[in-house]
Amino acid sequence: MLLWAVCFPLITVGIEYSPHLTFATLRAFLAGAVLMVLAVALRQPMPQTIGVWFALIFVGLGATSLGFLGMFHAAELVTPGIATVIANTQPLLAAILAGFVLNERLTRYGKAALVLCFVGILMIASPQLFATGGGTYMIGVAYIILAALGITISNVLMKRIAGQVDILMAMGLQMLIGSVPLMFAAIATEEPLSVVWSPAFVVALLLLSLLGTAFVYWLWFSVLGKVQLGRANAYSFLVPIFGLTIGTLFFGETLDIQQMAGFVLTVLGIVLMTRRGIRGTDVSV
Repeated sequence: MLLWAVCFPLITVGIEYSPHLTFATLRAFLAGAVLMVLAVALRQPMPQTIGVWFALIFVGLGATSLGFLGMFHAAELVTPGIATVIANTQPLLAAILAGFVLNERLTRYGKAALVLCFVGILMIASPQLFATGGGTYMIGVAYIILAALGITISNVLMKRIAGQVDILMAMGLQMLIGSVPLMFAAIATEEPLSVVWSPAFVVALLLLSLLGTAFVYWLWFSVLGKVQLGRANAYSFLVPIFGLTIGTLFFGETLDIQQMAGFVLTVLGIVLMTRRGIRGTDVSV
């Protein structure tokens, strides 16, 4: 969770030296290439069925193409802490979709937990809605929502194919697949050769690619093979807390009583969801 929270501040560093989509493409390609090299070195098998291949294509388009496009464009419009908060409303969307696709039905406690988390997130993010430059802020929010939708669909698909494909191979392939649309978009709209390969940019790229992407996605897919998506996703609500803490410590963001109350509600919602939030069969087919 902490690594996820660090990602957005690192993006803000990287885009100072590189066009947005070019940086996103480099991050996705490097992470995917590293995972693929490890998978091949360990002699892991390629996906065996057409269904798994289609799932990986859509995971790549959702989590990598849409997810990275939204987050990288939002990085210059929304502060890191607030962006992390809004992006991690995706567990709310995933809980609804998982009910239809994975048969993970929310109990009344689970529904109450989502309400608590959502209200907590609103309390944390709402001061920015009325700040100066609200129009620009809302454009940034739209980009983040786009990223959240892509990640939501991808999480459900990843849970669906868990156990049917090697983790390293799956995550490496989806990142390489997702980097292709980003590459074409970068070529069409930016100047990829304008990247400034400064030490700060190289460090940000390596940290984002290796720790914030390759390692995090490998770990997340490992968890989805063992835990219901709703329960695993509930912990994603901790990311905003880490994100705002980082924003406060390193980016000059301030926290008020309302935001602290939002933290409390969010944590209460997570506890309720993980203990009594979901009924039904944990399906991985």
